[in-house]
Amino acid sequence: MATTRPVISGGFSFETQEEKLDIKPQSAKLTIGIPKETVLQENRVALIPEAINVLVSNGHQVIVETKAGEGSKYSDNDFSEAGAQIALKKKEVYKAPMLIKSAPVMEDDMQFLQMNQTIISPIHLSMLKKELLEKMMEKKITALGFENLKDDSGTYPIVRCMSEIAGSAAMLIAGQFLGSRENGKGVLLGGISGIPPTKVIIIGAGVVGEFATRTALAMGASVKVFDNNVYRLKRLQNNLGMRVWTSVMEPRILAKQLKTCEVAVGALTNEGGRSPIVVTEEMVEAMRSGSVIIDVSIDRGGCFETSEITTHEHPTFVKHGVIHYCVPNIPSGYARTASHAISNVLMPLLLDAGDAGGIEEMMWHNFNLRNGVYMYHGHLTDLYISQRFDLKFTDLNLLIASKR
Repeated sequence: MATTRPVISGGFSFETQEEKLDIKPQSAKLTIGIPKETVLQENRVALIPEAINVLVSNGHQVIVETKAGEGSKYSDNDFSEAGAQIALKKKEVYKAPMLIKSAPVMEDDMQFLQMNQTIISPIHLSMLKKELLEKMMEKKITALGFENLKDDSGTYPIVRCMSEIAGSAAMLIAGQFLGSRENGKGVLLGGISGIPPTKVIIIGAGVVGEFATRTALAMGASVKVFDNNVYRLKRLQNNLGMRVWTSVMEPRILAKQLKTCEVAVGALTNEGGRSPIVVTEEMVEAMRSGSVIIDVSIDRGGCFETSEITTHEHPTFVKHGVIHYCVPNIPSGYARTASHAISNVLMPLLLDAGDAGGIEEMMWHNFNLRNGVYMYHGHLTDLYISQRFDLKFTDLNLLIASKR
């Protein structure tokens, strides 16, 4: 059977299709609610009056619950003069499509949350509950966590600011509790001419450890830093611009140094889990009576075996003759500085979101912002949280792409 050859027409040609470009949406006017925090001894406020003034000047609306800035020494009048509306009832604030909280979402907030609301707040993994997440999923909440928000340099700006405050504050707190007034040894942190300097041990060479080291050195103390990551120790030396005594965490060397120190600071972190316990009860027993332990990593369980959570009202306890300071939220004790630092990160972010047409439109273009999202319209998008609570995980990139 003969086969016929295909006929090729000389008039056949390809035509290119029009390219579909992503059209930049029109800017949006945001309505932001800032409630007063009543849990976890939270004194911070997420936006200070100066930041609110910039947002209002750009056409956005900000509703602040009465006395929301009380813990940071900002009055209702300060917020009102900046252009914010003052709400006398909590439910009025929660009617805003976007909420910005300086404390994590708690059980008390559930009755006020609206459907499809956007919340920017800390997560506080150690306090997170499955029932809470399920209720937020039912209300199709979109939630961003302070801890995971990234900037253009790939770092976590709010976490870094809070770590800088905690590191610097740790040495100021240690100086306070070494003094006679707090039944300490009556030793001046740093010492003076003719008297050997106070000896400070810092466990962890991250941001907290670096700023604790800076403050201790500035006060004239003798500082020794431990960390199992040699790169972090090198980076610490480079950032300080000087050589300091450093060591990896070999238990015998650590125990020997703890025996003769006046102050020990725990500044270890652990990605997504509990801080490792590196100082045993026996090591604490061998420390000098009246010495001070500041366990900054207590919000992730603490790195001293003897650590127990304390509060800003009752910040210390004594065990084996050693004063323990184990307050989880140290930056809240310096609420005005901490509020200013958080506000410095959030205000430009909100301005960009407004220009982009809203937070959701901004997510389409900004991959660093996506990093902060742990829930999107009720879908859990954080793998660690989904595995921990055995809840369904959905990839955020797929969710955002499906909306376009």
